[in-house]
Amino acid sequence: MLVSQILKGKSSQSIISIGPDDGILMAGSLLSRTRIGALVVFDDEGLLVGIVSERDIVREIGIKGAQVLNLSVKELMSKKVVTCNTNETAFDVLNKMTLGRFRHIPVMDNKKMIGLISIGDVVKARLGELNMEKQALEEYIGH
Repeated sequence: MLVSQILKGKSSQSIISIGPDDGILMAGSLLSRTRIGALVVFDDEGLLVGIVSERDIVREIGIKGAQVLNLSVKELMSKKVVTCNTNETAFDVLNKMTLGRFRHIPVMDNKKMIGLISIGDVVKARLGELNMEKQALEEYIGH
């Protein structure tokens, strides 16, 4: 299964983003309101400069306390963003996520971000694919 197929299967194609100078409190509120796990961070020119997740925020609050909520997104975001493209396979993406220990990956096309997929999106797509294979095998053997 390709990333392009995973993107097509998502219920929402919208990209929720935040700016690097916005606050962590605002990021947390946006994550909560939109019920997503990560925000991509774009600079004023629209370039992808980072990603910040619920996990990043909670981890830092656990270490440094509530004052983390007063930081800016750029102080907490992951700056080395691993991306994928639409021609990569689900296996490739899961491998990147596992090795990098992250759960969200931006999908790029010609240096432009066209989507964001989570590990849940990949697993859901893969389970659907496995179910179709199972049904095909059952039909083949006559069950």
